[in-house]
Amino acid sequence: MSRLRISAISYLNTAPLMWDFEHSARRENLQQRFAIDYTIPSRCAQMLAQGSADIGIIPVAAYATIPDLVILPDVAIASKNAVRSILLVSNKPLEQIGTVALDSSSRSSAALVQVLFARRWKQHVQFAPAEPQLESMLARADAALLIGDPALQVDRSRYLTWDLAEQWRRFSGKPFVFAFWAMRAAAGSEEESNAVAEVFRHSRDEGLRHVPEIARQWAPRLSLTAEIIEGYLTENIQYTLDSENVQGMELFFRLAAEIKVLPLAPELRFASERSKITA
Repeated sequence: MSRLRISAISYLNTAPLMWDFEHSARRENLQQRFAIDYTIPSRCAQMLAQGSADIGIIPVAAYATIPDLVILPDVAIASKNAVRSILLVSNKPLEQIGTVALDSSSRSSAALVQVLFARRWKQHVQFAPAEPQLESMLARADAALLIGDPALQVDRSRYLTWDLAEQWRRFSGKPFVFAFWAMRAAAGSEEESNAVAEVFRHSRDEGLRHVPEIARQWAPRLSLTAEIIEGYLTENIQYTLDSENVQGMELFFRLAAEIKVLPLAPELRFASERSKITA
C-alpha cells in the first residue's frame, strides 16, 4: 500500500485516537505508511474534498457534502449524553436569544445548534460565523457556539450554558456522533481500507488504555486538572460507532436536511462492506 495522507485534529478529544501515531512502539512503522497533517475539523473535510488527504477525521456533516467516502467502522467521537466540549453560551435566558455567533471550526456543531433551535426550542434565530473568542462573540451576538478545547475552558459560573449533546439526547433519545474517520473510496481497495480501519481501531484501543497519561500531558495546555480531563475522556466522550450511535447520526442527517442546513446525506458506506450499513 502506498503512503496514505491523513488529515487529523489536534484537539484533546482526538488524543486517544492518535496514540499509536504519536507515542507507541508502532510509531516509526506508521510514519512509513502514513503522512499526517494536523488541522481543524472543517479543514479536514476540505482536504478530503480536494483530494489533498486520503483519510480524515471529519465532522459528520461533511459526509453529506463530500461524495465517494467510506466510513472506517467502529471508531468515532460521540457522546451518549452531556459532552462538555460543545456548548451554547450566553448571558441571556434561552428564550431571549435571537442571534448566535457560530464557531466556524465545525459544520456539524453549527448544524446541530440550528436543528435544536428549529426542532427542540422552536425559536427563529439568526446565525453568523465567528472566530472562537467568547467575549468578542458575545459582543456581537446574544449567544456563542463554542466547540472543542475552548468550550472546555469556559467558566460556567459566569454564563448560562447549554450542552448540545445533552440537549440532543433529551430531544431525540439518541446519542450524537460528532466525527468519524472517513477514507476516499479511490484511495484504496476494500482490502486496503479494511487494513487501515484495523490500524485506527488499534490506535484507539491503545489510547484509551493510556487516558491517565494523556490527561497529565494535556492538563497544563488547557489549564485544567488531570482529573477533569480524565473524566471528560472517559465519561463524556464515547469512541465507538455502535448501532445506537449510527441511529442518532442518521436521525441528525434527516432533520438537518429537513431544515435545509445540510443537503440530504448519502447512504452510509462502511469500509468493511463498501455498502449501506443498517443499524
